[in-house]
Amino acid sequence: MFLAFLAATYLVAGASSALTVGAISTWYPTLAKPSFNPPNWVFGPVWTLLYTLMAIAAWLVWRLPDVPFRRGVVGVLGQRRAALFWFGIQLAANFLWSVVFFRFHQIGLAMVEVVFLWLAIAVTMALFLRLSKSAGWMFAPYLAWVSFAGVLNFAIWRLN
Repeated sequence: MFLAFLAATYLVAGASSALTVGAISTWYPTLAKPSFNPPNWVFGPVWTLLYTLMAIAAWLVWRLPDVPFRRGVVGVLGQRRAALFWFGIQLAANFLWSVVFFRFHQIGLAMVEVVFLWLAIAVTMALFLRLSKSAGWMFAPYLAWVSFAGVLNFAIWRLN
């Protein structure tokens, strides 16, 4: 099942890359960017590491038993299924941000979407932490990177 999670995360990476690669080499260089904008070569290795950590974390959670929520939390999903549901939500939001920003050139709308992505990552991380400290903390670099991406998105939006 680990390979399935790895394939899912890399499929999102590949699909978003295929839809945005043209804009990265043509449209994105024309934008005014802040001084803290990383060079383009940084993004590939960082995202490869983050997608790999996401897959490992999801696999660690998937291996656990699905226990019910306690203390009055209403829901039809057990903790594990809820965590994996949110994993899927954040993965879809991750894909959507790339398309909105790079494919459709909607920098302002991408700013709104990155906030939703950040919240989805935070919820996923919190749910993962309840089940596995290791899995939850594997989302910390991802949350930090998307926090930085949000600041960068905002700065690019303001400059353009």
